[in-house]
Amino acid sequence: MGKETLTITDNRTGKTYEIPIQNDTIKALDLRQIKVKPEEFGMMTYDPAFMNTASCKSKITFIDGDKGILRYRGYPIEQLAEKSTYVETAYLLIHGELPTKEQLDDWTFQINHHTIIHENIKKFMDGFHYDANPMGMLVGTVGALSTFYKDAKEIHDPENRKKQIYRLIGKMITLSAFAFRHSKGMPYAYPDNELSYPGNFLNMLWKMTESKFKPHPVLERALDVLFILHADHEQNCSTSAMRGVGSSHVDPFSAVAAAAAALYGPLHGGANAEVLYMLDEIGSKENIPAFIKNVKEGKGKLMGFGHRVYKNFDPRAKIIKKLAEDVFAVTGRNPKLDIAMELERIALKDEYFIQRKLYANVDFYSGLIYQAMDFPIDMFPVLFAIGRTSGWIAQWQEMLTDPEQKIARPRQVYLGYESRDYQSLEERSKVAVKSAV
Repeated sequence: MGKETLTITDNRTGKTYEIPIQNDTIKALDLRQIKVKPEEFGMMTYDPAFMNTASCKSKITFIDGDKGILRYRGYPIEQLAEKSTYVETAYLLIHGELPTKEQLDDWTFQINHHTIIHENIKKFMDGFHYDANPMGMLVGTVGALSTFYKDAKEIHDPENRKKQIYRLIGKMITLSAFAFRHSKGMPYAYPDNELSYPGNFLNMLWKMTESKFKPHPVLERALDVLFILHADHEQNCSTSAMRGVGSSHVDPFSAVAAAAAALYGPLHGGANAEVLYMLDEIGSKENIPAFIKNVKEGKGKLMGFGHRVYKNFDPRAKIIKKLAEDVFAVTGRNPKLDIAMELERIALKDEYFIQRKLYANVDFYSGLIYQAMDFPIDMFPVLFAIGRTSGWIAQWQEMLTDPEQKIARPRQVYLGYESRDYQSLEERSKVAVKSAV
């Protein structure tokens, strides 16, 4: 077997460099020694959107895009979706192992008893406009929590971190439900700690005058599975934001607010909403062939198909497609489902999409489920954020305890002006007049 090194020859100088390889990667800083003149900065890599740059080492989530594999701490997502709960999966992501019964009981108790929020936070939320977007409210309110829990800044104290983790996971469903009810002009419904995590969320969303809200078990379980499927997904945009902002050693509430803000964007947390807009645009199954034709001609986009990471199939999509049938058996069939299924059937048989490895991803069916459960489209990113919170926290904690991590500070390739002298306003005006003439 050959040496675990990469040999690079700089054709500008004829010099050869031997770079160590570890875990199929080279350290970017090892390229700095490659330069034409000693006074130069040295070689860098240019990688817009970090398409092929690893910013960290992680033990949390494994993805094999070519084989359609997703695992949390080694456990296949299919097994967790079938056998686990979101609260148990959150424990796994953050602690690295599945809990014992005693550990799970204590973990569940702590999360349940941190769902209550300070009354002043309610007043803060009341200050939002009546039609404020729930996700915008969530971003602002999560960030505001840092002013209520000043001990959150003690991020290097493991016991203190534990307290903030309970608070974040527990209060996320409360803030999300309150944001929804505020947007509807409804009074807030308080948590019921006798319910499960997704059941409690449904309680705070939909409870009216009844003394005890009883969530439908199918919808409760469906929401639990959806939270599991969205819990973590390696170094995506919002997780990178969590790590990047967290690398400045800010409190976790502020870092989660930054991650949620990244998720707010339509290219990330809004992708399933785009699917519904597309299905509305198509209108009926009869219009699908014409729509497909337009997509091939570059006149439209096939939303909810393909993925930057998965090049075979998205394992979450298979789970969520089956989940959709369970939900529709309770809520009634979403009329858009027939259009979606026919669109998927045609696309999977079309050589154009097969060659480009375009297939239904997790966003293709999740929006249909949320809509069937009476969630408005602007709540979709909020639901995503609830599930992803445990993954953000796990990634943040791993980053804090990694001795190789420093404050995030990417480099740039500067293409602007060289040094030039300042001109007075009068001189600049003369030049402008000459240019105009």
